[in-house]
Amino acid sequence: MSILAVNNLEVVYDDVVLVLRGLSLDVPDGAIVAILGANGAGKTTLLRAITGLLVAHRGKITKGSVRVAGTDLTGADPAEIVRRGVSQVMEGRRIFAEMTVEDNLRAGGHTRKRGEYRESVTRVFDLFPVLAERRGSTAGYLSGGEQQQLAIGRALMARPRLLLLDEPSLGLAPRLVEQVRDIVVQINGQGTSVLLVEQNAVMALSIASFGYVLEVGKVVRDGPAADLLDDEDIREFYLGATSDNAGRRSFADVKSYRRKKRWSA
Repeated sequence: MSILAVNNLEVVYDDVVLVLRGLSLDVPDGAIVAILGANGAGKTTLLRAITGLLVAHRGKITKGSVRVAGTDLTGADPAEIVRRGVSQVMEGRRIFAEMTVEDNLRAGGHTRKRGEYRESVTRVFDLFPVLAERRGSTAGYLSGGEQQQLAIGRALMARPRLLLLDEPSLGLAPRLVEQVRDIVVQINGQGTSVLLVEQNAVMALSIASFGYVLEVGKVVRDGPAADLLDDEDIREFYLGATSDNAGRRSFADVKSYRRKKRWSA
């Protein structure tokens, strides 16, 4: 069963700019699925369409559907989507910097009953012991890695079935990227499905079971994560595996370039 099914989705901003162009993808229940793509590929717009946040950015779905656990939530209110089991960690963490760690978590769990809230706090503190130690600290004074942990913990307070992560490793040191990777695996191991948007393709594909490559609002490549990680075109463009790809700006350009090299060989 799919926890998330996106079918033929089109999204327009300001009634003019077409960003997603017939995009379809599937997240099996219990899986980690990776979304790769350069800046402007439509990754964040996809997440906004799933979580109902497009309206805040003057965007709207003009075609297609978003289904969560079989229920059509296309264009639904964001609060309803959270109640249906979807939480998002936005790019840049977006914590409440002037509030305490505990108040940030309380904000994430405001829809839960008291007993469920206590269970969620216990789960978050088990995953992130540093947050338990600093529960009374002002969130803005946490380190970058601790703020990312808080952002993820706040999203988990709603006890989601599906967690959307938008560039969770962005701006973090390599050691902290490894911590984030391990945390995502642990969360998934506890039964939460994950849709992981990342430019760090190695990290994303190393833990995902399946992946999609987006470009100009479309899926241009998809397949098992291990196959994508071994794909020469993927490695050359997204992983920088060779030094002769300077100046090419799209995955399609890389594929064309490699074909020309093979033909001329």
